[in-house]
Amino acid sequence: MDLALQYPVFGPEIVCPHCRQTIPALTLTDTYLCSRHGAFEADPKIEELVHLPSGRSWRQWENQWYRQHTHPDGIRFEIHEALDALYTEGYRATKVIIALRYRDLVSSYLGRSHPWRESPEFKSPKLYGLPISFSPENAEPYWEIINFTLEKRTWSSSSLSLPFLV
Repeated sequence: MDLALQYPVFGPEIVCPHCRQTIPALTLTDTYLCSRHGAFEADPKIEELVHLPSGRSWRQWENQWYRQHTHPDGIRFEIHEALDALYTEGYRATKVIIALRYRDLVSSYLGRSHPWRESPEFKSPKLYGLPISFSPENAEPYWEIINFTLEKRTWSSSSLSLPFLV
């Protein structure tokens, strides 16, 4: 018997999407077992990993797990965490680009300008005060898996602006 056929689609072990520890596959199943988070089942058809206790799912791109969100709070929280991480690394985000598949999910959470403002920069949707755009319809394949990207720049006195004081 071919050894590769004894393991789920992602191989004999993976990194747990929750705790980042290496976890083993259970042979002759589609399951990985994390001692801290329980069982994850791999779907070989769509190459998705599902956490059995919670139903949350992930897909992988370049050895990185990306949670596939079904509720707007999940993606908002993930974006907020990424913004915090950028800040601690000395960067600031200038724009958020969200995967098009989430447009309907997040649209009710995006802030819009007040009608009395005529300037175009105030008409675009915003999240956490940052302009939002969505990936193109015929985008690269990674947009089917990743959730968003952040455009960024380093903090400097010339780039520091406080839009709420303008």
